[in-house]
Amino acid sequence: MRIAQIAPLAESVPPKLYGGTERIVSYLTEALVDQGHDVTLFASGDSITRAELVPITKTALRLNPYVRDPIPYHMMLLEAVRQRADEFDALHFHIDMLHMPLVQDFIGRTVTTLHGRLDLPDLPAFYRAFPDHSLVSISDNQRLPMPPVNWAGTVLHGLPRDLLPPRIDRKEGYLAFLGRISPEKRPDRAIRIAARSGKPLKIAAKIDNVDRQYWEEQIAPLLDRHSNIQFIGEINETQKAEFLGNASALLFPIDWPEPFGLVMIEAMACATPVIAFRCGSVPEVIDHGLSGFIVDDEDQAVEAVARLHELDRGRVRAAFDARFTADRMASDYVAIYRDLPGARTPAPALPRQRRAQADLQLQAAG
Repeated sequence: MRIAQIAPLAESVPPKLYGGTERIVSYLTEALVDQGHDVTLFASGDSITRAELVPITKTALRLNPYVRDPIPYHMMLLEAVRQRADEFDALHFHIDMLHMPLVQDFIGRTVTTLHGRLDLPDLPAFYRAFPDHSLVSISDNQRLPMPPVNWAGTVLHGLPRDLLPPRIDRKEGYLAFLGRISPEKRPDRAIRIAARSGKPLKIAAKIDNVDRQYWEEQIAPLLDRHSNIQFIGEINETQKAEFLGNASALLFPIDWPEPFGLVMIEAMACATPVIAFRCGSVPEVIDHGLSGFIVDDEDQAVEAVARLHELDRGRVRAAFDARFTADRMASDYVAIYRDLPGARTPAPALPRQRRAQADLQLQAAG
């Protein structure tokens, strides 16, 4: 198939540091290329891919200090997609909602993966206004707040099989927290769990400007009180394998309806079990007692730390291999592409058909 992948411009594909959506777009794009598809990636110019790259900006917007408003650049992205839309059997959007009013002419060949939270008050009215767009959720739980829409499927995220090597023989290590410093991610819970367990905790996390006050007032003081907590800061993909692989467990103490939680399967790929709070997608990702423990409060989390010896790290990695590879993710998406109502017409024929229709109209008018 000829497939277009349309990525956000905030980060490169893959991102240099933090950026879950762009990372998934990268893994999906490369897996589709491996499966023999003709893929075109619309993204920032510093992206790296074996697909055809259509660069919209020179660099990712987050890395450009002169960018104040991302909307003009995303309008440029949409215009570039519109100009080439007839070339593709399927167009896969990862930019939430900006494109929906603009793709009506080729809506039958489009699908949109919703990567973010959907329990926001402004969203139901919007999606009721665009009920015909084919949407993909990244967990079944993510769908719950939505009005009736045209769900094309749920596709759980996947990683390249060889991206993160497993550390099967790791016996004792620190507890790990990886992600963003924000109230919904609850690093305060992670700190208390580690302190009560008597285990060291390493925090590798990004601090967005919007969360700076939360960090300074709520989290930084906790680090001063507990000597077993180490804040590392934001890490890159190369550092992630060692950080997760050397941990006894990943703490995922979230307090919000997490749509997926990519870090959970990153830990599993490293053969590192996950201790996660029962929110959002967690029960769809973690097999309790196999790839980790699902808990309901901090007391249960402390108990789970004491039970980590019951888990076989080889089976943690096997759970990843069975369910969360990029190849499986790509195959799931290809099945959705093939089922789109407009994807059955070969892409090269579409321009010819439209030209023929135009010629007939001209002849009739003459």
